Amino acid sequence: MIDPFLEPGVLVRHPGQPDWGLGQVQSVIGHRVTVNFEEAGKQTIDATRVRLVFVGDDPRGQA
Repeated sequence: MIDPFLEPGVLVRHPGQPDWGLGQVQSVIGHRVTVNFEEAGKQTIDATRVRLVFVGDDPRGQA
């Protein structure tokens, strides 16, 4: 099961790759989540294997 918070724009961290830094979800297609990380760039994550850690909504999109 995929976490319901996974939607474009939310900020996450990869629990197994803390050196990747903060990531922003770009897209969610099925169990494949594309995340743009500060230090690792764009990565495709299999959400059935990795449970991304929710950090919050992207504050840049809020007024």
